[in-house]
Amino acid sequence: MSEIVRFGVSIPESLLERFDQYLQRKHYRNRSEAIRDLIREKLVEEEWRESGREVVGTITYVYDHHKRELTDRLIDLQHDHYAQIISTQHVHLDHDRCLEVIIVRGAVSAIRDLADRIKALKGILHCSLSMTTTGKNLV
Repeated sequence: MSEIVRFGVSIPESLLERFDQYLQRKHYRNRSEAIRDLIREKLVEEEWRESGREVVGTITYVYDHHKRELTDRLIDLQHDHYAQIISTQHVHLDHDRCLEVIIVRGAVSAIRDLADRIKALKGILHCSLSMTTTGKNLV
């Protein structure tokens, strides 16, 4: 880990008051840690804008497993993207619906492509891509 550097920030008092309220709601002990988290969040968002960058994330979706051929299409997609898939978790929500979480790692463009292809399948009730970082560029 790198050395800690102190610096000052000038902001309007009303913005600081709102920030302090945010700190309380989120259970931060001090402003410094909250500011570090906000900076990290923006840097991770920037990583996801660079299509060739290696990133990690999850694709979470709910679907009707009775929908004709949907399960086969999902399996085919996963096999087509095996290089980006680290792991999958399958949960039976009830008799008709299932939830799957796919942990992915790879180029932003490939991961977005997989999520978009899943989302477009008939029978997918909801699909979301949650993006994070490998952490290599945050140290």
